[in-house]
Amino acid sequence: MLNTRMMLRMLLMAAILWATRAVAEKQPVTTSDVLKLKTMTQFQMAPDGRRAVFVLTSMGKNSNGEYRYFRHLYLVDLEAKQPPVQLTFGERSDSSPVWSPDGQRIAFVRRHGQKPQIWILPLTGGEAYRVTDARFGASRPRWSPVGTELLFTSQIPEWAIEGEPPWPYERPGRKWRDAPNWKSLKPSQRDSLTARPDGSLKGIRAWLAKNAADHNPRVFTRLSLQGEHELQPELKFTHVFVVRAEPDAKAEQLTHGFQNFQNPEWSPDGRFIICSSVRFTQHPDRTRDSDLWRIDVAQKQAELFLNWSGYLVSQPKYAPDGKTIVFIATDSTRMGYAQRHLAKIAADGGQPQWLTQTLDRSVFNHRFSPNSRYVYFVAASEGDFPLYRVPVFGGAVETLIAGDRGVRDYVVGRKHLLVALTEVRNPYELYRADRRGRHLERLSDFNERWLHKRIVTFPKEHWLTRPDGRRVQYWIMKPVGWKPGVRYPLVVEIHGGPSAMWGPGEFTMWHEFQLLTAWGYGVVFCNPRGSGGYGYAFQHANYQNWGEGPASDILAVADTAAKLDWVDADQLFVTGGSYAGYMTAWIVSQDHRFKAAVAQRGVYDLSVFFGEGRAWRLIPNHFGGYPWDVDIRRILDANSPQTFVENIRTPLLIMHADRDLRTGVIQSEYLYKSLKALGRPVEYIRYPNEGHDLSRSGHPYRRMDRLNRIIEFFERYVRHPEPPPATKLAGSE
Repeated sequence: MLNTRMMLRMLLMAAILWATRAVAEKQPVTTSDVLKLKTMTQFQMAPDGRRAVFVLTSMGKNSNGEYRYFRHLYLVDLEAKQPPVQLTFGERSDSSPVWSPDGQRIAFVRRHGQKPQIWILPLTGGEAYRVTDARFGASRPRWSPVGTELLFTSQIPEWAIEGEPPWPYERPGRKWRDAPNWKSLKPSQRDSLTARPDGSLKGIRAWLAKNAADHNPRVFTRLSLQGEHELQPELKFTHVFVVRAEPDAKAEQLTHGFQNFQNPEWSPDGRFIICSSVRFTQHPDRTRDSDLWRIDVAQKQAELFLNWSGYLVSQPKYAPDGKTIVFIATDSTRMGYAQRHLAKIAADGGQPQWLTQTLDRSVFNHRFSPNSRYVYFVAASEGDFPLYRVPVFGGAVETLIAGDRGVRDYVVGRKHLLVALTEVRNPYELYRADRRGRHLERLSDFNERWLHKRIVTFPKEHWLTRPDGRRVQYWIMKPVGWKPGVRYPLVVEIHGGPSAMWGPGEFTMWHEFQLLTAWGYGVVFCNPRGSGGYGYAFQHANYQNWGEGPASDILAVADTAAKLDWVDADQLFVTGGSYAGYMTAWIVSQDHRFKAAVAQRGVYDLSVFFGEGRAWRLIPNHFGGYPWDVDIRRILDANSPQTFVENIRTPLLIMHADRDLRTGVIQSEYLYKSLKALGRPVEYIRYPNEGHDLSRSGHPYRRMDRLNRIIEFFERYVRHPEPPPATKLAGSE
């Protein structure tokens, strides 16, 4: 008996030592781990209901040794319990896969140095072949029900559309026909024009038109002149085409004119194509409307199908049985705050009916079940992105997959769901479940391959009740290797939007949060008033109040976190991007508790933002007017960090990208120059060839640079109680 007990003790001690060693062998997350992150999106189920295709996005070096993104198609069998199989290879970018009705072919969009085109991959053998040669590129393929044709969309610039637009031309004192549209002219027509800088007005106009066609200079007559990365002097209109599913087939254009036709889908009988559109009665920059339109394929005729007064409608989809159309509807009187809901209408028309209006959440990514009985969808809610479904013919919304996770994409088969989940323990992986979201089983190890060697820090959820009764949700993460009785620095992370939402189900900040904890920082983040995921009233609570109200929630959370026994209340830091870049600057202009701050891609003077930023509509939507209105200007100034720039004493790192037109680069220059003139501790970082989404989809090398600059800046001012775990890697000091 004694020997048996001793043996059990020895085995137990050995097990403990083995477990301790296994944990000790794990390393904290590193900056370059961002290169290992893989994401799975654009799921499409095969007609047999058991196989699915998806797009895997990864990062790495190409044949020239340069960092870049790779996007390839993968195939997974939901019933075989085998790892996904890669279908496409190389340095091309493949996306938007769709199955042919017979399940033998996959159409997809390929981009490889030229404009994107539609390709087809035979699953029975053979190489992929190109179908389209669209002048302006092709996207969003959809097979016809019989599998002989594909519809696709293409963006046509306004100069390539025949005729005159149906709205008044917006150049004072001139008519549309007064100047030649040089790009649209044939060579013979150009030769007939005398384009010269001297002489007649006609010749001068032709000469100026030629220069404008070469974008030297760029001529603007638009209200919305900014694109995401470049100025956009030209309008583009999305049109629908069909093409035979054969190599290099000739496409036929179904829609025409100065009108957009978005998200087209075939009817199950192939007679119609449903889409969203609007017939412009004024310039498109001034039109905030959207209706449902239906295209008669045989007649090649588009007509208005549903105009729902007071609502923007979009993303229509036919039920598999062809009886119902479900679409997204948004209250147009609450722009900037309205929740997106699902509604339905009979396929032959009639009165629309709500499906999700009682949910008080903004829905997206809706899909039908194969039997047409349910519509599945995702909605942001309290830090998570649950998967829901609602009966098409009436009934309550049912939550299928919830908890501390986020459904990034999914598809519904005959027996199973294929789901891409974000969880703290693994930011992106494939799972299989039954059609009610039960019995989740992991099918892939794209991130698991390297994550099992990393220390992952888990956030702990809390709620805080504010004096006005609002409840604010927040999470706290301890630093890697924390020890009882030791106090650590804390970073307050703030989200953008301002209607974004963070939580365990949110993917984009997973790596940054883990990296900060690896460097010995605790992390606290919250969803202050104005955040999505808590209903209309909570989101609308920042109306005309971007600064003081949300900042009070964030600082209240910081106060609560600073009282924890492991937090050094004298070692607080703050950072955020976009609206959170604004909020970071706002907070340090009102409060001096932080040792250092990093404001990223923010807006700092709201009146300037109206003129400079692509997202300028946030001003009328969130503040109720424009800067030239004296009362509105007073509110904008009272909510602008630039107004209080003299109060900023916290060391501040300002980061922006050269091609970020969403918020505009002058914003960051204005704040930096002001602080520099005031002699305050400030540094300015500008990233070349990047836009607003640098942290999410920018060049991998610059994404790493951004992360390290944030950490390096904080490290100048921090006092660690002990060397951070990250500094112990690879012989670091």
